[in-house]
Amino acid sequence: MKLAYFDCFSGISGDMCLGALIGAGWPPAELLALPERLGLAGVTITTGTARRGPFVAHQVKVDVASRQPHRHLGDLLAMLDRAELPAAARARAGEVFERLAMAEAEVHGSTPEKVHFHEVGAADALVDVVGTVLGLDALGIEEIYASPLRLGRGSVNSEHGVIPVPAPATTHLLRGAPVEMPDIEAELVTPTGAALITTLITRWDRVPVFRLERVGTGAGGRDLKQQPNVLRVLIGESDEAPLTRRRVAVLETALDDDNPQFVAAVVPRLLEHGALDAMIVPTVMKKGRAGLWLVVVAEPESADPLARLLLRETSSLGVRVRLDDRFELERRIVEVDTPFGRVALKVAAVPESGERAVPEFESVRAASERAGRPLREVAEAALEAWKQTTR
Repeated sequence: MKLAYFDCFSGISGDMCLGALIGAGWPPAELLALPERLGLAGVTITTGTARRGPFVAHQVKVDVASRQPHRHLGDLLAMLDRAELPAAARARAGEVFERLAMAEAEVHGSTPEKVHFHEVGAADALVDVVGTVLGLDALGIEEIYASPLRLGRGSVNSEHGVIPVPAPATTHLLRGAPVEMPDIEAELVTPTGAALITTLITRWDRVPVFRLERVGTGAGGRDLKQQPNVLRVLIGESDEAPLTRRRVAVLETALDDDNPQFVAAVVPRLLEHGALDAMIVPTVMKKGRAGLWLVVVAEPESADPLARLLLRETSSLGVRVRLDDRFELERRIVEVDTPFGRVALKVAAVPESGERAVPEFESVRAASERAGRPLREVAEAALEAWKQTTR
């Protein structure tokens, strides 16, 4: 698995990403041809190097010579559809712009469709976003990791006047990301940089062990007194197989004054209403009272109705909700023939170990009742039948 680690000790911006990817081996000619592929008239790109502290870093500049039309999200997505881009790159770039538009809309009390991308900024952002996506694809990157983001302080001029650093859209984009607030008067993380890294990131926490192959260093637009204004991208190979990771909602409530029979009856109701999992854990609460800790895992969009169900059908006065990342094994359902009839199993792909199968209990129980045989006997027969199919 090839991965890239973004070392954002001086923040991140779109042009820094482009410079770092060129430094890591992406041919500059592919970037220089991008305005024509995107249909951006009057836009040119220059590449070179700049010294930032002890680093000689690759610098990318996007020059917009002619007046650009006003562009909204729909305009940008239409340009991506017309461009000569691989389907995967087009979709990924679209995700970045949709995320950026959602953040801007939240800041301005508007909708993503109505957000206006500043003329020059829209052209610049198109190059930054599409170029970064194409560069990562060209280098064969499968997973992306990053350090905590350093945001900076102060203020910057914008089309809306003077705004604080970090910019409002940047702060909205970085919710859930690890950040630091160094005492540096500069905008270290731009909205485009924030949209890129938060859309493309695999995870922030543990970086798997990998064999370092390439290092690219991209220069920021200005020199900083406190530190080198560069973004480094470290690229290498990891032997760890990638895990599927996605966001889930976790709901919790603790109960010390409810009938345990009533609480147990709520669990199947939760599952019927979309919970992915639900469990009851015995616990000791304040004043030494025996209690029940009810935990529910669900899709984020199901959190609100499930919280309402908990408040309605238990004695809870409040439900805690948080968003967690969950690593998941890829799985599939298979059916096998046994002496007791067909039985379903859940087969999961375990990294470095191959596949693992577990008989589905309800399927085992149904076969057991039909055949009049013990559950264990039916489950073992199903596992043996599955093993025969893998030999």
